[in-house]
Amino acid sequence: MRCAAVILAGGSGRRMNNKIPKQFMDIGGKPVLWYSVRTFSETDFIDEIVIVSDESHREYIEKEIVDLYGFHKVSTVTAGGRERYHSVSHGLEAVSRDTDYVFIHDGARPFVTAHTIERCFHYVKKYNAAVAAVRSKDTVKVGNDDGFVVSTPDRANVWQVQTPQCFAYTMIRDAYRHLLDDEDRLKAAGVAVTDDTMVAKMYADADARLVESTYENIKITTPDDLIYAESIIDR
Repeated sequence: MRCAAVILAGGSGRRMNNKIPKQFMDIGGKPVLWYSVRTFSETDFIDEIVIVSDESHREYIEKEIVDLYGFHKVSTVTAGGRERYHSVSHGLEAVSRDTDYVFIHDGARPFVTAHTIERCFHYVKKYNAAVAAVRSKDTVKVGNDDGFVVSTPDRANVWQVQTPQCFAYTMIRDAYRHLLDDEDRLKAAGVAVTDDTMVAKMYADADARLVESTYENIKITTPDDLIYAESIIDR
């Protein structure tokens, strides 16, 4: 049984008000991307890691992260695409063809734990799709186009989805191929593809099993996230 991780590292520093892309910013003396690559590298059942990034960052990742820290499971650093789903597709196509399960992870989430990865692996083997998530701490409201509340979902059933999102490899690879074939129609219909579980449901009718993760599995997006990330490292 062969497992691969596709780590997306194509973000920018726009919302960070910084010219340095967020996945390369320093926390605790290491680039943000280093943390998740290390965790997947140290997970026994992960055989291969593919990093997806902008072509202009390929050399930096190869020399300053992969080679410098000896991440031998990284098989390739491949170029991303215009949208997130293009980058995911590129990563999936770069994975070895004999892969059984694939873990798709945002490189801007440095604090994914081995325990979360292991739990996702347990459930993806049973259901072909699993996603790390945490229960919502807050009451969530659904609003209309005018900004008024129209409904209040039961908080017990509301989850905040994270990564990794994990799938049977050929299922999700083929689902992404169908998505790209269908891209123009989706754009015309105003459908926004925001995560991998949507693709699995739309094109493989796969329902992802929610896997309880940790609240520290944050995504570095704003300057406040960097402050919180440093506090997590300090603890």
